[in-house]
Amino acid sequence: MSIAEEQDRVFKALAARVRRQILDDLRDQPLTTGTLCAHFDDLDRCTVMQHLRVLEAADLITVVRKGRERWNYLNPLPIHGIHERWIGPHAARAVAMLDGIKTELEAERGPVLSDRD
Repeated sequence: MSIAEEQDRVFKALAARVRRQILDDLRDQPLTTGTLCAHFDDLDRCTVMQHLRVLEAADLITVVRKGRERWNYLNPLPIHGIHERWIGPHAARAVAMLDGIKTELEAERGPVLSDRD
C-alpha cells in the first residue's frame, strides 16, 4: 500500500467523531473492548466493534487478545506521520507569516506596548 493510500485510511478513520473519541480514550492507557463499549451508551457493541475495525485497518490501534479479553492500544505513529506531513509545515509557515506581519507593523508604528508596560 502506498503512503498516500495509508494516509487516506487514516483521514477517513479520523473523520468519525466516535472513532476520534475512541482514540482519545486510548491515549493514556490500553482498554478492553468491553470498557470502550461502556463509554458509548448510545451505541451497541456491534457498532463499536465496527469502528474499532476501521481504526485497526488504518493502523491507528493495535489489538492484543489476552484470554477472553481484547485489549486495544493506541498506535500514535500514523497520526505523527500526518502531523509531520501536513500540520507541522503548515503551522510553521503560518507562524512565519504572522511574525512577518508583526515585524512590518512594528516597523511602521514602533513596538507595541503591552498593558503591563
